[in-house]
Amino acid sequence: MTHFGDYIRNKREQLQNRDAAAYSLRRVAAQIEIEPSYLSKIERGLQPPPGEGTIIALARVLEEDPDVLLALGGKISEDLKRIIKQRPSLFAQLIRELKDMPDHAVLHLVREVRDGNW
Repeated sequence: MTHFGDYIRNKREQLQNRDAAAYSLRRVAAQIEIEPSYLSKIERGLQPPPGEGTIIALARVLEEDPDVLLALGGKISEDLKRIIKQRPSLFAQLIRELKDMPDHAVLHLVREVRDGNW
């Protein structure tokens, strides 16, 4: 699995190639309201991934899926935790059943549920 800090740095640098000023370390840190030195330490793996709010802010700035960044940081969003806690056995069973399915099959199930075709 990709290290959280490496992923963040690589993504920021990719975007920086597109717009150097907007994606400098200082500018990104300012947008998510943290110190540039803290973001630098996160990117270099000297600090663990930040909290949920900071990761979600990073996702917004870096044009990433917040759930993906949370997962890379070893976290699950609070809204998903609440949902799982409502029916822990069912969600545990569902996740275990889905773990080996190919992405296209999971996506098909998601569409079926979303569209109410169940």
